[in-house]
Amino acid sequence: MSQLDNKVFHALGSDTRVRMLELLDEGEKHISELARLLGISVPVAAKHVKILEEADLVERKIFGKTHVLKPNRENIYLAMNVFAPTKSIEVEKGTTLLDALRGVAAIKVQKKGDREVIVSTDGEEGLYVYEINGEFSEKSVQNCVLDEDTTIEWKKLEPVTKIKLDIHVKE
Repeated sequence: MSQLDNKVFHALGSDTRVRMLELLDEGEKHISELARLLGISVPVAAKHVKILEEADLVERKIFGKTHVLKPNRENIYLAMNVFAPTKSIEVEKGTTLLDALRGVAAIKVQKKGDREVIVSTDGEEGLYVYEINGEFSEKSVQNCVLDEDTTIEWKKLEPVTKIKLDIHVKE
């Protein structure tokens, strides 16, 4: 595990810092506002923020004497990648990604319109996408032919709320 990974897990090991990230996820905030919302002093809040910054989980913008914080979502998501297992498989040249996946996981495929899509991997239902050597592919797993050594990242799209809408309809 890298030094940064250790800092990330240390940073997330505090209920106060996790709560700070939750509050920042609602919108940018000043350190003093975080302190007030959490019922802690500004110096204590600043120490917690410093730990989050060292783990690269928050970003600070400075406007004169005002320090505004926001979450570094990309690094929060990347921190979760450490939990993905790595499986190795050897296949014949020309094997499709679908066949390679079947060699390492229980795959359930369903017909959706004119395409077949994977709806479950190892019993986990959901929507899945993949990257080839760090790049998203537009090909279906049936049309992705493996001709050389490659790294595939098979990703389940998790239902993470990006925005909440509280809609009120006028009569």
